[in-house]
Amino acid sequence: SLLVNAAGQPRKEKVKLPSSLQGRKPNSIPNKKIEDPVAGKVNTSSLATTREHLSGFHLIPPRLTLGVLKEGCTYAATVILKNVGVNFSRFRVKQPPRHTGLRVLYSPGPVAAGLQVELEIEIFAMVIGGEDTGGLAEISHDIEILTETETLLLPVRANILC
Repeated sequence: SLLVNAAGQPRKEKVKLPSSLQGRKPNSIPNKKIEDPVAGKVNTSSLATTREHLSGFHLIPPRLTLGVLKEGCTYAATVILKNVGVNFSRFRVKQPPRHTGLRVLYSPGPVAAGLQVELEIEIFAMVIGGEDTGGLAEISHDIEILTETETLLLPVRANILC
């Protein structure tokens, strides 16, 4: 029960359920989508009674922390975008501004149900501005991935050693 803790005593604070159990994903913004009658649909009896919308993508990992980077060097990391829906789906990535030093490399096109694509995140470690940062400058940007049903946000964090 959510009313008592493991020792059987009443809880003092409310239990915070993970977002996966609440039916929504962290770092995502739902789109106001008009249902496309031409899109590929699966009409099997096992899916006919479910109320849940069976489409979308998951990011693996959901956030990218690159740690301490040396200024003037280029680094890369791979993020997987997996289609967890029952239909094929499309996506596109809104490229970050140039001053962040970030770039996303990927192959556009539809992604079949259950399959995944790799997004390669490249960062050129640079410090903008001449102020004294004490040896470390922090880079923080959310990369927007636009899908048919929602906009996923991939937070990228790094510290640049200057």
